Amino acid sequence: MKIDDVKNGIVLDHITAGKVMEVYEALELDKLNCSIAILKNVRSTKMGRKDILKIDNDFDVDLDVLGYLDPNITVCIIKDGKIVEKKQMQLPETIVNVEKCKNPRCITSVEKNLDQIFYLANRSKRIYRCKYCDSKIERSK
Repeated sequence: MKIDDVKNGIVLDHITAGKVMEVYEALELDKLNCSIAILKNVRSTKMGRKDILKIDNDFDVDLDVLGYLDPNITVCIIKDGKIVEKKQMQLPETIVNVEKCKNPRCITSVEKNLDQIFYLANRSKRIYRCKYCDSKIERSK
């Protein structure tokens, strides 16, 4: 299989196997007008299996969304066919408008223009809580 190299863009590497479409949808990559390669279940010595996204376009990727979805992701910024920067994701301290509060009594259920803000309550268990009502959301590993 031949996948072209990215000349100027981003490679999202070390995505947990099976999560590439979740990342694709969360970043709204379908709205980009460029080549995007989705590689699923690629062999990896480090992870066993992994997914990879290659985006042949410069765009502002939301690192908080990536860190929330999968803190194992490595973001490689490519310029002129060379990696110029590598970023290792981690769980963000807060996420804004990534999840919606499930509590029907939360102010965000009534006030439609209010940002959905969650803070990291427990890093090891990947638990976030709503800033307004303290409802819990848990991210599976």
